[in-house]
Amino acid sequence: MNKFPDLPIYTGFNTPSRMEVDIYDVEVDGDIPADINGAFYRVGPDPQYPPLLGHDIYFNGDGMVSMFRFQNGRVDYKSRYVRTDKFELERKAQRALFGAYRNPFFDDPSVQGQIRGTANTNIVFHAGKLLALKEDSPPIVMDPFTLESQGYYDYEGKMTSETFTAHPKLDPQTGEMIAFGYASKGIDTDDITYYVISPKGEIVHEVWFKMPYAAMQHDFGVTRDYVIFPVVPIVSSLERAREGKPTFGWDGTKDIYLGVIPRRGEARDIRWFKGPNQFASHVMNAFNVGSKIHIDMPVAEGNMFPFFPDIHGAAFDREKADSRVTRWTIDFESGNNTFEHKQLGNMIGDFPRIDDRYAMESYRHGFMCVTDLSKPYDSKRGGSISGMFINCLGHIDFSTGKEKIFFAGPTSTIQESTFIPKSDHAPEGEGYLIALVNRHEEMRSDLVILDAQHIDDGPIATVRLPLRLRQGLHGNWVPDSQLNTAKAAV
Repeated sequence: MNKFPDLPIYTGFNTPSRMEVDIYDVEVDGDIPADINGAFYRVGPDPQYPPLLGHDIYFNGDGMVSMFRFQNGRVDYKSRYVRTDKFELERKAQRALFGAYRNPFFDDPSVQGQIRGTANTNIVFHAGKLLALKEDSPPIVMDPFTLESQGYYDYEGKMTSETFTAHPKLDPQTGEMIAFGYASKGIDTDDITYYVISPKGEIVHEVWFKMPYAAMQHDFGVTRDYVIFPVVPIVSSLERAREGKPTFGWDGTKDIYLGVIPRRGEARDIRWFKGPNQFASHVMNAFNVGSKIHIDMPVAEGNMFPFFPDIHGAAFDREKADSRVTRWTIDFESGNNTFEHKQLGNMIGDFPRIDDRYAMESYRHGFMCVTDLSKPYDSKRGGSISGMFINCLGHIDFSTGKEKIFFAGPTSTIQESTFIPKSDHAPEGEGYLIALVNRHEEMRSDLVILDAQHIDDGPIATVRLPLRLRQGLHGNWVPDSQLNTAKAAV
């Protein structure tokens, strides 16, 4: 009765683990640097039950949060499911009750109107709270030490949108969290709600406005003075959803838009800048010099996400899906509605990261997951997730243009990296890059620790898990100083 379908997203390395685990003093090859003390949290989809409709996309699994707790050269591992409403209702029923991704029309009648979020996309620490995020629902608070779920959180009733981004931005100078929700009134609505949240975790600014068309607003950019909303045509449709087709799809005929609003602006202040059809999803960083605004993202000529098919029936184009870090530049005070494009790197990939201490500022170092098909690859052992193949990590020095690569090996793939500074006052980029490596041949996972400036030298240390961590989505580092403050507050 409880058998997952024989599909690539549920078999091999992608087989749901359905395990909550505690491992103390995980085996380590090499020496963990003494200045790494804190917790690395990451989250990904891990469905507890087979899909209700017999099929689904990878990104619709229940959120499973992992914590790697580093202290004094040792590391403990803990994983827990996020207890969403969906998770609890299905556990009680002992079967799936919710249907397709972002589509309520095929849910079991018993759960109509319930929050459908899976909390599987990002895990962020702010104002002493650990927040598990999925962009179609409110945040869920988790205990940062035990990973116990503490329920949905609407900021003491001040969050008015139905949704909350999985990519909020933390301001390292002010301590604010800048966030938004899209489809704020429900599926296929064109409403965006923009939030500024204080260092104490209070919503202090809220703005509602409309997009040029209803689309997936997955990520955004924030500078010292502005907020940028890239609208790319992964469009939504209630009609397609009701027909049982994917709610979201690629429209290669639509232009893209960059909506720009001052950090404390109102809806009347927003300006829309227009560009030709192209694809972008994740933001590396954004900054402004006066009214000139730069937003850096991996950009592709066409759709990067084959699991969101072309709404006009065109086949997925692998070459047009190749994305490279590109800078879009806008002059907010200009009299035109266009923006400039400049490619910054040659590596193909996504999931960009930076030294987060330099978020919203001019910066030098960028990191990303990279697809390098020139490297050896054993197709019988390696693997991809829904067409996304990642076998390297990349480092770009924007001041010199120099690029460096860490190659995981011919039977391995890599998950998103995270940067850890050597100290609060270390120069930009001086620290460590950590990332999970999927060891397909051994059917288990490693957490590698790399010198961020010399990733091509290979790992300084490797945390060797005796189990397999399914491909996750996003994660973040929280230093001991922040965790100790949270513990003292409790």
